[in-house]
Formats: sequence, structure tokens, C-alpha cells
Amino acid sequence: MKRYWIVIVILILLLVFFGMGISDKEKEGSDVMEKRGVFVSYIELNYYLKGKEVDVSKKNIDKMISNTKEFGFNMIILQVRSFSDAIYPSEIFPWSSTVSVNEGEDPGYDVLNYFIKKAHQEGILIYAWINPYRVRTNEDVDSISSKNPAYKYIGTDTLFVQEGIFYNPAKKEVEDLIVSGVLELVNNYRVDGVLFDDYFYPDENIDMAEYNAFREDNPDISMDDYHLDVVNQMIERVHEVCEKKGIDFGVSPDGNISNNYEKLFADVRRWTSSSKYIDFIMPQIYYGFYNETKAFTQVASEWDSLITDDSVELMVALAFYKVGVVDNYAKSGSLEWITNDDIIMREIIISRNLKNYGGFALFRYDNLFNSSLYTDTSMLEIENTKKILK
Repeated sequence: MKRYWIVIVILILLLVFFGMGISDKEKEGSDVMEKRGVFVSYIELNYYLKGKEVDVSKKNIDKMISNTKEFGFNMIILQVRSFSDAIYPSEIFPWSSTVSVNEGEDPGYDVLNYFIKKAHQEGILIYAWINPYRVRTNEDVDSISSKNPAYKYIGTDTLFVQEGIFYNPAKKEVEDLIVSGVLELVNNYRVDGVLFDDYFYPDENIDMAEYNAFREDNPDISMDDYHLDVVNQMIERVHEVCEKKGIDFGVSPDGNISNNYEKLFADVRRWTSSSKYIDFIMPQIYYGFYNETKAFTQVASEWDSLITDDSVELMVALAFYKVGVVDNYAKSGSLEWITNDDIIMREIIISRNLKNYGGFALFRYDNLFNSSLYTDTSMLEIENTKKILK
């Protein structure tokens, strides 16, 4: 009899262990699939595709997709427009210099189409990642080709040039440009989702003229509320475009909720409390457990609580790029990513138990698959993460 109870206890412990980190949705056997994503940024495109012969470029994409699948991911978040450009033939934007030598030059094949075709063959989703307002990360206006829609705005208040080059969000032509760009994308490509990055307002005074004009008929609106309304209108229009095609649309905002209102003017509370704006939110919760000001568990819970509309799903973006690196902004927790090798694994497990959880994405591909970027703890963190993706 004693042996019988020992066996029962062991079985219970095994069930608890192997059930660790499995969400309630998965336990119930629902049709909801956990999205397991990896970001492929313009940095990867520059490294693996830019200036390469077509056959070499395609082989590199094949390898990226095979690596993604073997790791256990089922989604690639692919940066298709990083600088008012495109990694596909477009009537609106020039070919991106991230896949060809110079902006506007044809790399020899449709990069996005090839990514989609190969990824879908392996059962991997492709989410098209767009920076809606960013034109450059530097102030070099001379690098903007005549084929870029930003070119005609050089020297005007439609472009803001300071620590980068950005479109003025309050300009109607800018809003129309962003919406038409997404419409072209979803009409021509079988992407599974569209994701906007967290670059919204680059400066709170960029649209002073537009704000003053708006106040003539709306004297009580503050500048902050005006900024929020400008972005909300654009987000709502993009969501309508994606919804008509049955394509998920979401935003990856700053993980610090306050920053979205005080600096970027991303109205995340409104977006997560209505079905009009987004289908999913992917906050960049790039914090460890011992971050002195923003600890992961607390922040993840705050984002989960922010969602009050059942149509909005939470997907967390996690910072694999911090593995093995000093996190200076974490203050007393700055060494956490060096002294631990299971942070990402534990963050996924915790996220899986959030009410509105739908998946996660790791930033970024090269930190996982390019050994030249590995730290002393990279391989251990990778192996620990793989354990919960089987």
C-alpha cells in the first residue's frame, strides 16, 4: 500500500511538472494557438540580404525559416517597411535599401513574397512589421531617394528632422499615405498580420500649426489630447483596412504604459478597451524580474489588466537581446541578465497564465541564431527556452 501511494505522488508531481507554464486555453484543448514569434528586423535584412546575389539571398531566407521552425517558433515578425520603403514591389514606396544596395533599386526578386511562400510551407505565420512615421534613424535627408514619398516633403514641416527623420503625424497626407500603404500590402500579399512599431510622435511640438488650427473650432482640447486623437484616427483607419481582409492588426508599444502617453502619444488604454482599433497588443516588456523601477511580473500584469475588450489579445514582446548583458536602466537589478540563464523561459511561463494571453515574440532573430552575438549565457538561455516550446 505504501508503494502504491508513492507511485501516485510521483505521477502527480510529473503532471504538475509537465503542465508547468501551459495556459488555461491549452489545457482546455481549445482551438486557440499560442503564437511564438521572433522579430526579423532591418538589421537582419541588411546582414543576410543586402547586396547578396539572388540565390544566396534566398538561401539565407530558407535558413532563417528553418532555424525559426526548429527552435519552436510559429511566427516571424518581418520588418517590411522600416524607412518609408518596402521589401516588395510597391507603387507607393521605393525598394528598401535593407534588401538592395541603394534605396529604389530592385534586388532581383520579391523578398516579401518569397518569405511568405517559404514560411507558409513550414506552417509559420508572417506578420508584416511597419514603422508608420519613421523615414530615417539619422538626419541625412540627402539619403532619401526621389522615389521615396518623403522626398517631396524635404524642407517642409511635413518632415521632422531631429535625431532621425519622421513624418508629421498631424498632416492629412501623411495619414493617407500610411493607410494606402497598408491597403496595398494586404491587397497584394497573404500576410497573417500587420504590426506597427512604437515610433509615433517624435516631438510634441512637431504639429503646432495643425494644433492651433484645430483649436479654432475645439478650444478646449489640450495638445496632448490632440496628439492622441491624431494617432487614434490613423490606427482606426488601418484597423478597418485589415479587418476587411480578415488580417490581424496590432501595435507594439513601449512597455512603460506612462511613456506611451507622456512621450509617444499612443492611446493604449483606448485601444485595449474597444474593438475599433486593434486585434492584439504586443507591449515591449523588456524588463527583468529585478528591475528596480519596472519589474516584469508587475508590468505584465498591468498590461493584462489594461485589456477590457475580449476581442483584444495580449502578446508579450520579450528582450532576448539583453541576455548576458548589463541592464543599466534596471538600477539595482542591472546584473540580473548576467547571473541568470532562464529569464526568458520564466517570463513566458508567467505570461501564459495571464487572462488575455495569446502569445509572445522574442527580440530579435540574430541574438538567437548568430553566434557572433552570443554572450556567456546565450546557449543556456536558449536551451531553457526550448524546453517549454516542445
